[in-house]
Amino acid sequence: MSERAPTPRTPRRRRALRLAAACTVLLGLAGYLFVRHDPGGTGQARCTVTPEGSGDPYVIEPQQAANASTIQAVASARGLPERAVTIALATAMQESALRNIDYGDRDSVGLFQQRPSQGWGTAEQIMDPVYSAGKFYDHLVEIPGYSRLPLTVAAQRVQRSGFPDAYAKHESRAAMLAAALTGRRAAALNCVPGQRAADGTGGPGQVRQRLVREFGADVLPDAAGTGGGRSAPGPVVSVPVRSPARGTAEEAGRRGWEVAHWAVAHSLELGIERVSYGGRVWEAGRAVEGWRPAEGASRDEVVISTVR
Repeated sequence: MSERAPTPRTPRRRRALRLAAACTVLLGLAGYLFVRHDPGGTGQARCTVTPEGSGDPYVIEPQQAANASTIQAVASARGLPERAVTIALATAMQESALRNIDYGDRDSVGLFQQRPSQGWGTAEQIMDPVYSAGKFYDHLVEIPGYSRLPLTVAAQRVQRSGFPDAYAKHESRAAMLAAALTGRRAAALNCVPGQRAADGTGGPGQVRQRLVREFGADVLPDAAGTGGGRSAPGPVVSVPVRSPARGTAEEAGRRGWEVAHWAVAHSLELGIERVSYGGRVWEAGRAVEGWRPAEGASRDEVVISTVR
């Protein structure tokens, strides 16, 4: 019995082989990028806000969570209520999707798309989230009874947008995010930070500087400058939250989770590796697990550990 001659490769077969080889290369590259950019576990960098009761979680990018937490911190420094935060977050969701963009309609820039030509400040000032949030609240508190107004009415009186009804569609998610960032809901914000840029950012000094700039000087009393951090290894910042001057235990608890969620939201840009408070701990390397029970996590201070 004679052997059959090998079948020559047709052009179609050659194309199929090339396609298979290309797919193999792309899959290998995807796997490399997955490992490189996701040291914390599984999936891309993201932040998740869990809802009260049933409902879908709210998923945003780390940069959006960081900007949202700054908006909340500025309100906290001014002693403003959660409703003010909800209004501000819904406004920024509509105007910029919580991204600090340097473009917009005409000369609009920043989180709230404020316009230098309309007296909001210089473009450089408006691109500073602390400044732009402060200017938004400056106008909001001048509206009589703003906290009792429909959100879209309050937002429109500040923004004077050409689309005055657009803010309302963001209210439910803004309220969910505000409940977490104000500390009313414990352990409600988790971030998987992904890979940090190797640009030297972060460290306890920058964490302290940002805390004071966003929350105000009283967030870090002199005695808390460097922090003891018995519950966390490495360079730490300890933020005291329980004292007679800070009100009731419930108020102190909210303050603790407010600062803890702020730290998690800024973990990517500030090189924060670990946050512990209220019997729980969040770690960048295990972020996919969220907030975990931790023995010894203080209820009197939030302990923030950085990479250096």
